[in-house]
Amino acid sequence: MKILVHVCCAPCYVPVHKRLIDKGYGVTGFWYNPNIHPFMEYRARLEALLKYQGIGKIEIIYRDEYDLKEFLQGQINASDRCEFCYNQRLNETAKTAKEKKFDAFTTTLLESPFQKHDMIKNIGEKIGKENKIRFYYEDFRKWHDQGKKEASSLSLYRQRYCGCIFSEKERFYRKIVG
Repeated sequence: MKILVHVCCAPCYVPVHKRLIDKGYGVTGFWYNPNIHPFMEYRARLEALLKYQGIGKIEIIYRDEYDLKEFLQGQINASDRCEFCYNQRLNETAKTAKEKKFDAFTTTLLESPFQKHDMIKNIGEKIGKENKIRFYYEDFRKWHDQGKKEASSLSLYRQRYCGCIFSEKERFYRKIVG
């Protein structure tokens, strides 16, 4: 089976990539993250993925679009900003997977214990049905710590918040307010 994996960042991709390869799947990463702000954070995550790609035979499709205005308008108007973000990125992943004749798509967001796991699964399955392509579900969270260690051993940049400007604010605001 050929799977297109939406990649939020290199540290989350390391264990997902290895797990899927070990299961015998053909794996290609897909970089599409207009949610990551500020721009220097976006570039740091992209450069970490490029570094990981350079380490071995790792295929990645890059959709290097950084449309701040469109993303923020969507976030501001959304009833749930995470739902909007997941929908945007998984829709693009599913469309690309279908266009490029993959058998399925998934996301590294399923690796993070900090994401809304059930929401991601439900959105992925819904988008898969809408686009007539299989959403591959696996709970990758059990490999999160292993992935962090491996990413650290490879000196890959590791972020400290989800990616959107709102999650960045929450991260620093908690430190100030307590």
